[in-house]
Amino acid sequence: MIAEDSALFREGLARLLTDAGQDVVGTCGDALGAVELARTLQPDVVVLDIRMPPGGTDDGARAAVAIRDHDPAVGIVLLSQHIEARQAMQLLPRGRFGYLLKDRVLAFDEFLDTLERVRQGGTALDPEVVARLVGARAAEGRLDPLSAREREVLALMAEGLTNAGIAARLWLTERTVESHVTSIFTKLAISPSDTENRRVRAVLTFLDATGAG
Repeated sequence: MIAEDSALFREGLARLLTDAGQDVVGTCGDALGAVELARTLQPDVVVLDIRMPPGGTDDGARAAVAIRDHDPAVGIVLLSQHIEARQAMQLLPRGRFGYLLKDRVLAFDEFLDTLERVRQGGTALDPEVVARLVGARAAEGRLDPLSAREREVLALMAEGLTNAGIAARLWLTERTVESHVTSIFTKLAISPSDTENRRVRAVLTFLDATGAG
């Protein structure tokens, strides 16, 4: 399902997804309509623009929270023209969540990968969002314990990549990536837990440190 106030963008994205074999079950142009439509259609994934009517501020993000509260299993992908990372804080810990800048949709194969990752229960953050947050935190000295390579690995973790995906992106072995991830957990004091995902907690650590929440 797609919720986007620009009719041109909304219908264009719907056509691209349909042509790619996706089943677009419905579209709408405002946040209130998105909540009602999602409850009626029960889609696997809802794609929402953050800034939509009626308020034109963060109505889409608030609609996403309402949709997720009603159906914890639905995937949410937020789109934005600008980096507004605080919106990710409410939904990221629950999984099945993606946050992309709108320009990223133009890389359509990557966008399809994001939808599938979210549908299967994963997360995906836009690389520019991750880079901004990691950079801001580094400037504050909060990432000083991490090496440059560990910061790269953390950024790719936040994008939603698996260890295998990180290994392919950085031309490393998967075992090397596993060592970096373990070191990140240690340096950020993220201990094992039966109830919380350590990868998500690592991402939330630097999101919280930047004041994004």
